[in-house]
Amino acid sequence: MSHKLTSKTSILKTLGPGFLLAGAAIGVSHLVQSTRAGADYGFLLIWVLVLACATKYPFLEFGPRYAAATGDHLITGYRKMGKWPYRIFILVTVGTMFIIQAAVTIVSAGLAEELFSMGWSIFTWSFIVLGICIALLLVGKYSALDTTMKVIISLLAIATLSAVIFAFGDGRLDNALSYTAPDIWNKAGIAFIISFMGWMPIPLDASVWHSIWTKEKAEGNNRRTSVKEAFTDFNIGFFAAAFIGILFLLMGALIMFGSGLSFSSNGVEFSGQLIDMYGKTLGDWSRPVVGIAAFIAMFSTTLAVTDAFPRVISEILAENKIADDHSKKRRWRNYRINVFLIPLLALFILYFFGTSFTALIDFATAISFLSAPVIAWFNYKIVTGNQMPAGDRPGKTYRIFSLFCFAILVVFAGIYIYTLIA
Repeated sequence: MSHKLTSKTSILKTLGPGFLLAGAAIGVSHLVQSTRAGADYGFLLIWVLVLACATKYPFLEFGPRYAAATGDHLITGYRKMGKWPYRIFILVTVGTMFIIQAAVTIVSAGLAEELFSMGWSIFTWSFIVLGICIALLLVGKYSALDTTMKVIISLLAIATLSAVIFAFGDGRLDNALSYTAPDIWNKAGIAFIISFMGWMPIPLDASVWHSIWTKEKAEGNNRRTSVKEAFTDFNIGFFAAAFIGILFLLMGALIMFGSGLSFSSNGVEFSGQLIDMYGKTLGDWSRPVVGIAAFIAMFSTTLAVTDAFPRVISEILAENKIADDHSKKRRWRNYRINVFLIPLLALFILYFFGTSFTALIDFATAISFLSAPVIAWFNYKIVTGNQMPAGDRPGKTYRIFSLFCFAILVVFAGIYIYTLIA
């Protein structure tokens, strides 16, 4: 009995990085893309959501697997693979991090104004949201991020599930099923499918974030996380993100499909329309429920991203230094600098380039999507190669599944390129 209790306590102590992954994942891809998929196509695109999650599953899982098995994060793994994998990862990170930080922040800011109605500008709200995130991360460090994200994801799941249950209870399923979904096999439909898959549940470079969080969690517990514990933690976070993605798609299908309304392509305006639509269809009682769910979704993403990129940059800088007794202090110093610097440059982008912001997001999306097969291949080679202990490498069946997922990512990347040049 005591052994079982100790095992359960041990597993609970290692939980956390998976929640951070879920928090980072549940953002624009869920709130905007999943809801839009349901609103425009009803239940038709559930298979796309499932396929996107399934094909990214092994390559995201390889991040915490590698960290648990070796005690290192994937950045170290890329460097050991050679100069090009390491440089390509740095290029993808630097090419997208400021725009991604700005993108998630501006949507969070818009939702904050929708929820609290203070009459403040989006830039003011962006400054406040980032200030809260930075304070949480610097004062509480990893433990505060860990605890906060567990609470946020739990609240988000409850709020979103409540909204879906109310929608089903309002008799909207029959109404949603009575409409015929538009054809998806045209240029516009295929383009939407590609963009939907690109961000669902999260770009593959998040596997690096997860490996860093897993290592950080192990250091906080003063013992290395086992591969089994890392696998359990990853599955909880990953499937939570996938499930909540389905909930947002269901909300879009039940509430908005067949309404004939046109939705803004701007994330902030879309979020306001989403909350307003729920209020008109389900009643005013639904506004705070949906508003809170939407804001929690985006705040969790902003918080996780605000932590992830500074950690990545500090670890990249640490990779170029000789390990010594001051390595941990040096990483923390670099983290503190970048946790201010990256949001500051994101605010700069929001202030000066807000009018052309969709073009910047398209650029970041393209880099993330096209780099997915590359990062997937790097991760596969790392966990199946000599860097991994033999007993912790994926089995034959899992390797075959991973290669099949890799082939799908390559195919869809090719389709994406075709839609850009056709």
